[in-house]
Amino acid sequence: MSDNVTKPRVKFVTRTKRPPLHKVILLNDDYTPREFVVQVLKAVFRMNETQAYGVMLTAHRKGSCVIAVYARDIAETKAAEATDLGRSKGYPLSFTTEPEE
Repeated sequence: MSDNVTKPRVKFVTRTKRPPLHKVILLNDDYTPREFVVQVLKAVFRMNETQAYGVMLTAHRKGSCVIAVYARDIAETKAAEATDLGRSKGYPLSFTTEPEE
């Protein structure tokens, strides 16, 4: 018998962790015209007419609606851009972000 014991080689692979995702949420208000909300959704979030109208109606009926999920910096930028578009026209249109669970 030989006293040679071979140990298995273990190879460690490091993987880059994906950044946490954030939801962009449209908050309903009673003053911003529906048509304007649809225009903003199409312009900022690149939705087609049908998608934008559906999202707007969901937010109208339920009080809020998740629009999309992005990396945090992209979500915050898009939410700010969309909110600023509403403010520039004098509407209280509001978008917010929160971490996805």
